Amino acid sequence: MRKSRFSESQIVSILKEAENGRKVKDLCREHGISTACFYQWKSKYGGLEASDLRRLKELEAENNRLKKMYADMALEHQAMKDLLGKL
Repeated sequence: MRKSRFSESQIVSILKEAENGRKVKDLCREHGISTACFYQWKSKYGGLEASDLRRLKELEAENNRLKKMYADMALEHQAMKDLLGKL
């Protein structure tokens, strides 16, 4: 997946400008993005503050870490079951 040239905080600030009454068409032209890109951002980041976004990223990272930990434990558990089944 291609990395955005805008950080999440920049995206939130662009969305805030639109909420404050600036026209979407003008914002897109000024920042060099398409209107489709703007509305994708709005569906993903709409209503979030920068602190909310930071917390969301932390939760996603923790969730990924826990999923990996569970997968490792499930694999070990299955290996132990296979080993005990052979005895």
